[in-house]
Amino acid sequence: MSLRFLTAGESHGPSLTTILDGVPAGLSLTPEIINKELARRQQGYGSGGRMKIEKDTVQILGGVMGGETTGAPIALIVQNDDHVKWKGKAIEQMTAPRPGHADLTGAVKYGYKDLRPALERASARETTMRVAAGAVCKHFLAQFGIIVGGYVSSIGEVQTDFGDMPFEERFTRAEESDVRCPVESSANQMRAEIEKTIHGKNTLGGVLEIVALNLPVGLGSFVQWDRRLEAKLAMAIMSVQAIKGVEVGDAFENAKRIGTQAHDPIQLPVTNHQLQRSTNRAGGIEGGISNGQPIIIRAAMKPIATTLLPQPTVDLASGTESPTKYERSDFCPVPRAVPILESMVAFVLADALLEKLGGDSLNEMKPRFESLRKATLEDLPMDNIPHIFWE
Repeated sequence: MSLRFLTAGESHGPSLTTILDGVPAGLSLTPEIINKELARRQQGYGSGGRMKIEKDTVQILGGVMGGETTGAPIALIVQNDDHVKWKGKAIEQMTAPRPGHADLTGAVKYGYKDLRPALERASARETTMRVAAGAVCKHFLAQFGIIVGGYVSSIGEVQTDFGDMPFEERFTRAEESDVRCPVESSANQMRAEIEKTIHGKNTLGGVLEIVALNLPVGLGSFVQWDRRLEAKLAMAIMSVQAIKGVEVGDAFENAKRIGTQAHDPIQLPVTNHQLQRSTNRAGGIEGGISNGQPIIIRAAMKPIATTLLPQPTVDLASGTESPTKYERSDFCPVPRAVPILESMVAFVLADALLEKLGGDSLNEMKPRFESLRKATLEDLPMDNIPHIFWE
């Protein structure tokens, strides 16, 4: 892996940090580029009270000098404004694990005497720094014309039909919507569903779509299992809190089809020698490698575990069945998850592009990008003779 990052910090601790290692030298980078993405993460209908407290802004501590990356690790920090309410205070014990959260599994794994350490680190507040790192990756990809965007396709039972709306228009319209749905009629229904859920003291999940445009052919590989591009993307998406399912392209619909209806025919236009497809059922990846079409990923986000309506559990201190206690959270985190998933996709694609291009600076990489082979007859010369491959 050329690119890597680690995050650190707790939900109500003093700050959250990340170190992003592997970004080449010469990339212009300011806090404003990152802050724009952090602000997107805090916007969305159905957000809880925490987003009214935190106004996330980043401080760049290392890896950037004179407004440009140096090739050294990039260190980023975001302060937790809510920390002042917790610092130096005795926090009420937490001994009743919430179903669906890391409370119980974390206590078993690490031997905690209170459930809060699991809550604090497993919290989706950690994704603040994923978005910070992802903002850098999105900015890097943009230098090559690569765009990563996303939107909400369903919330609860409300499904959206996008018709033939172009992807870039979907991205734009999604940002104009407080539920990040590009189709206003569906957005209105989603808002009503979220409102009903709030009044019912419950939570709601949904499905998000993340799309990457203008990628070259040849990112990823089939030569080893852990180099397959869709495998890396699936892991990145599934690592996000509350994401429980992922598909690339029309994966689940393809499972219902016969083979000749599940794949994307390769065609040669009369006007040029650029191989083309009339469909994109594969979602932009074939054999673990990008094929030049848009990469399309859908992720299923479950309703989050923290509900105002109590759920049955067991109080580990008293050893008796007991209802859960409410810990402040979102009612529907789906709209806010769009920039988080974009960030994880951007990280994987930036790493794949770095692996493909090599080099230590942006100036080295740009000419290499322009010289990459394309899916044209000219770039695919065949000697058209029999070969003895094994003696």
